[in-house]
Amino acid sequence: MQVFMFHNPKCSKSRQTLALLNKKGVTPEIILYLKNPPTKSELSEILKKLKMEAKHLIRFKEGIASELDISLSDERSDAAWIKLMVENPKLIERPIVVTSKKAIIGRPPEKVLEIL
Repeated sequence: MQVFMFHNPKCSKSRQTLALLNKKGVTPEIILYLKNPPTKSELSEILKKLKMEAKHLIRFKEGIASELDISLSDERSDAAWIKLMVENPKLIERPIVVTSKKAIIGRPPEKVLEIL
């Protein structure tokens, strides 16, 4: 099974998730999403696998969210939220572990065990 992980090495939850995967014998393909952000179509596909609306993948506590003056109560289309995340990848919740059929956010890190 091929596993991808959208990873931020500066994030403790992301590091813990990677360590947990490795402990279980899983070596995911690491995507450093801050350097290589997902495209709109990739993010759309991940959201489908997460079974989640786009705005629920946004880290509203990030400083960039304040700068952009966005909040969970904003009325925007999924396409508009996705565009914001592609342009500002710091907004994307992390870590995200993706397989061919499912995706899950590693918060808490143990949550990723559900898709293995």
